[in-house]
Amino acid sequence: MKKILYSFLAIILLIEEWVWDTLSALGHWLSFHLGLVHFENWLTQTSRYQALIAISIPILLVTPLNIAAFWLIAQGLLLQGLVLEIIAKLLGTLFIARFFSLTKPQLLTFRLIAWFYYKITAWLSWAHEKITQTWLYQWAKKVKAEVKAKVAAWFSTKNS
Repeated sequence: MKKILYSFLAIILLIEEWVWDTLSALGHWLSFHLGLVHFENWLTQTSRYQALIAISIPILLVTPLNIAAFWLIAQGLLLQGLVLEIIAKLLGTLFIARFFSLTKPQLLTFRLIAWFYYKITAWLSWAHEKITQTWLYQWAKKVKAEVKAKVAAWFSTKNS
């Protein structure tokens, strides 16, 4: 049973890593192409209270989408609700992760935020260590690297 659980968690961790990497790249791309570099530079220099307000804004903007998704599900529109919830989750992850990475030093000056951050980070490190030792994770990581190399090779020949 333990192996099945670790395998399931390995799959979730792989998906999470892929989504995080993709959204991080998208965040950098959007920042550059939307001309937000100056805003992001300013954000890194804000006070701790400004950082707290900044990280709250994407949370407040995504919350109505979450509520709307649950309302759709409650109305029997399961597919529409799930799609909206996935969109809300991706947008929330994109913006909250980006804002957190830019304001992390300021936010960690708050004891409660720092406590949660270090507890969650320690738990994730433990879980990551356990899961990365599974055969499924090792195999999937290898396949991911092979696919990534093939896609990169395809794009390099396409652009040549």
